[in-house]
Amino acid sequence: MSKVIPKTREKENEMVDHVVNVRRVTKVTKGGKRFSFSAFVVSGNQEGQVGCGLGRSREVAAAIAKATNQARKNMVTIPLYGGTIPYPVTGKHGASTVIIRSASKGTGVIAGGAMRSIMGALGVKDVLAKSLGSANRQNVVKATLNALAKLRSAEHLARLRNTTVNDMVGKKHATTE
Repeated sequence: MSKVIPKTREKENEMVDHVVNVRRVTKVTKGGKRFSFSAFVVSGNQEGQVGCGLGRSREVAAAIAKATNQARKNMVTIPLYGGTIPYPVTGKHGASTVIIRSASKGTGVIAGGAMRSIMGALGVKDVLAKSLGSANRQNVVKATLNALAKLRSAEHLARLRNTTVNDMVGKKHATTE
């Protein structure tokens, strides 16, 4: 007898999770020190959706589970062009600034650790990225998401301008086959 997997489980299995960092946090009370853990996770489906989440708990596994659930609730859709992004963008969060540029096929993901985890979860295969300013992993991830949120697809831009993609790009004659 075969086991039927519900569709919700199939969709959940497609998700890719990257633990960006886990920190031990200490709260000093009258009776002593109380330790807990803070986990920051990036989740994505490798098809243009990505999100980040922060979870806190007395145990590492519980903190990661909470962060993963929050990241999956906070997913945003990013327009991709082939295996890269449509055009260069810059994002900023706190003292962190990131610059992300599209790259030709075969370049690979050239990015720092925190940005690399987002690109992997997003499904980007070729990209050039540079992190400037603060190297705080949470701020770098949020700056990267800020930059990616500025991206718009050609169809979306054409719809905003009340024109077609071919007119917007400047193609005079459509190819006929």
